[in-house]
Amino acid sequence: VQLQAFGGGLVQPGDSLRLSCAKFGRTISTNTMAWFRQAPGEEREFVAVIRSTGDTDYADSVKGRFAISRDIAKNTVYLQMNKMEPEDTADYYCAAGNAWMDPMMVKRAGAYEYWGHGTQVTVSS
Repeated sequence: VQLQAFGGGLVQPGDSLRLSCAKFGRTISTNTMAWFRQAPGEEREFVAVIRSTGDTDYADSVKGRFAISRDIAKNTVYLQMNKMEPEDTADYYCAAGNAWMDPMMVKRAGAYEYWGHGTQVTVSS
């Protein structure tokens, strides 16, 4: 399984950005797919998840601003980021785990088997 994340860049506060994560291998409909992020000097933190059922969940810090979605035909997961804040600055990683992941585990990085390389997002005026 290979994951390729892209779409990062430099934006101003209040702007929007969409990240994409293409999965090479089995269809994403068989996975729990998530986005995590890691700021310099910080631990990797959960951002958003979309389960094989299509159910989604978000970190409190991004709820109402970010949206995770998927296009099964393209085997790609997206993270639409709106009303961005300087605190959103980080390297963003997509991850894939098994479809039957315990709901209590979906926000834990250790629960995911496959990771893409990070894509850098900087929010600055």
